[in-house]
Amino acid sequence: MVKPLVWALLPRRYHSAAYRAWTWIFRSDSLRAVACAMSRVAYRGRRHYCTLCEARLRCFVPGGHRSRPNAMCPVCGSLDRHRLIWMFLRQRTDLFDGKPKRLLHVAPERELGARLSRIRGVTYLSADMVAKRAILKIDLTAIDQPDGTFDVICCSHVLEHIPDDRRAMVELCRILKPGGWAILQVPIGGETTYEDPQIQTPEAREEAFGQWDHVRVYGKDFRDRLEESGFRVRVEPFAANFGEIQCTRLGILASEDVYFCTKPK
Repeated sequence: MVKPLVWALLPRRYHSAAYRAWTWIFRSDSLRAVACAMSRVAYRGRRHYCTLCEARLRCFVPGGHRSRPNAMCPVCGSLDRHRLIWMFLRQRTDLFDGKPKRLLHVAPERELGARLSRIRGVTYLSADMVAKRAILKIDLTAIDQPDGTFDVICCSHVLEHIPDDRRAMVELCRILKPGGWAILQVPIGGETTYEDPQIQTPEAREEAFGQWDHVRVYGKDFRDRLEESGFRVRVEPFAANFGEIQCTRLGILASEDVYFCTKPK
């Protein structure tokens, strides 16, 4: 309830700083629980539904780096891509069959991670370079885990931050069990990936890649990079199957594909 009001009153150029401040303040689980409960009441409605926290809402609110409209759940803070991944996992994978699985969640989103960690039969491990709430501290270009450790990997909007992304893809494939699968999502901006290692300042990266800590804009040839790293890739137009009206209701982007990657047996 408070956060969307701050977003509305602040000029856009201050949104990134406000988001970092909000994240710092609500590291406390108890404060976060209070804020979520207040938002659940304040935003109660029938027009929208968050598939992660299962809140029925009158609207979604602006969210993400550029404060995109209708992107964020005002209750749990999930973004459109988090809700899309959760829906795909539930409807198109074997993650919920109760069989033992080891799952690695890279750069864990709080609400998505909370739901993943409660799935029956799943041994959940989160990983990040800096986030204190992650269980493992790893560098994706040199993962300190044996070959074939995980049955499932979930890694969303991480690879666009890594200069040697091809090495990271190889490492992710290495630690995946033969026959295992991964969801590897990145923002897609066109047909061909654009990157320039000479662009290094935050200001220049913001202008060239859309965000100060991105090092490229991926194109649809992202699939080629994944396959060159050892994955078999199926690009699923999952959201498009729901239609525009239902996508709006669920707060997901009809245009976003899911990159479902498997490691050959």
